[in-house]
Amino acid sequence: MEVLTVIEEQRELKNNVMCQLTDSEGNHLASAMYLPQSSGPKELTQMVNQLLQNEEKMPYAFYISDQELVAALGSYLEKHKVSVEKVLTIVYQPQAVFRIRPVTRCSSTIAGHSEAVLSVSFSPDGRHLASGSGDTTVRFWDLNTQTPLFTCKGHKNWVLCIAWAPDGKHLVSGSKAGELQCWDPQTGQPSGNPLYGHKKWITGISWEPAHVSAPCRRFVSSSKDGDARIWDVTLRKCVIILSGHTLAVTCVKWGGDGVIYTGSQDCTIKVWETSQGKLIRELKGHGHWVNSLALSTEYVLRTGAFDHTGKQYSSPEEMKKVALERYNKMKGDAPERLVSGSDDFTMFLWEPVVSKHPKTRMTGHQQLVNHVYFSPDGQWIASASFDRSVKLWNGITGNFVAAFRGHVGPVYQISWSADSRLLLSGSKDSTLKVWDIRTKKLKQDLPGHADEVFSVDWSPDGEKVVSGGKDKVLKLWMG
Repeated sequence: MEVLTVIEEQRELKNNVMCQLTDSEGNHLASAMYLPQSSGPKELTQMVNQLLQNEEKMPYAFYISDQELVAALGSYLEKHKVSVEKVLTIVYQPQAVFRIRPVTRCSSTIAGHSEAVLSVSFSPDGRHLASGSGDTTVRFWDLNTQTPLFTCKGHKNWVLCIAWAPDGKHLVSGSKAGELQCWDPQTGQPSGNPLYGHKKWITGISWEPAHVSAPCRRFVSSSKDGDARIWDVTLRKCVIILSGHTLAVTCVKWGGDGVIYTGSQDCTIKVWETSQGKLIRELKGHGHWVNSLALSTEYVLRTGAFDHTGKQYSSPEEMKKVALERYNKMKGDAPERLVSGSDDFTMFLWEPVVSKHPKTRMTGHQQLVNHVYFSPDGQWIASASFDRSVKLWNGITGNFVAAFRGHVGPVYQISWSADSRLLLSGSKDSTLKVWDIRTKKLKQDLPGHADEVFSVDWSPDGEKVVSGGKDKVLKLWMG
């Protein structure tokens, strides 16, 4: 009888796998346990919801060594020839409750600009759209009628970048002549005179987060003149100059912890505090120009209090409170992460609050890295390069996950869907492409532009995509 029991137990063990469930940061959910080889995502989701005591059942995805588990454990082990003797680490990741439909068609081509469209951006609530062009104007577009709403004149040179305040009340534009202009999206009128101070062209604009200050008043601009400047739109002036870089400042981000990050052609990234503009630390490692910076919290910083439900707010206090709740929930207990992309073909993942040394060096691109971007949930990093590829990386470890190939020209810009399941890229080859993060394959090819696509944006509410480029038109794409 005992022998039979032992045989039964051994058979039972053979069909089970010792698993350790952890979150993305490596924290164990419970002690390691035996799970039947027949367990798949559905059973694991039930288990995680139970262990976390979630009142509302949340959707989860599961990863083993950065590969998503889409079938039963047994078939995964067989396919990847994994030994059942070892403890199998399964990482669970919460998924967005809502799902974004992939964009499949161009719903309208909007003419109006008389030169190349250099920047496009949806407002934080996804209801408004603005663009900046080589024709020196900023335009606001009516998304319902898909026609021009306001043409904003005032710049003397190309409009290189635009940025919405996270509360949606202002749009700032920066030009090749170095001046900045703040616009009222409701009227299309300038809010006062242009802001002068920079001596060369503007390379980036980033607003102080809504959870730090609402109504939104301050933003930072970076310039080819080597400085970054903090401006107050209410006072209509520059309040702090951040100087210390020895060459052009190419990109700037205002972090959720209240610090500012600047990347430069001098190969360094500097971290500044924002009450007096003191330099806190310097991040060194790149061997060439730093081109692009992205924060793990970028999506919630950009959208402030707004989310996919479309809720509007009556007071700045309420907005600030909701923005803070969204920021804290997204960030969790982990420090804010920063990724940098460079002309040296590499990227670095940093946790600047923790250390001045990079967490990981990310290699694999064959040419300069033009744009880096965290997914809204912070779990992925995407990079676009002149080597014609888009690459996907683990947003916590920096490990390489997949390469998306299909573009036949340099990839200029990328944008994520709000649910972090789809990635959009725009290229010199005149096409946009939508990539599926789960299958790691091309989901949709979007030809239609007559020339290079310089700028792309996926609306924060997930409904629409906009692209602009050398052919002087904006294209709106829908699901």
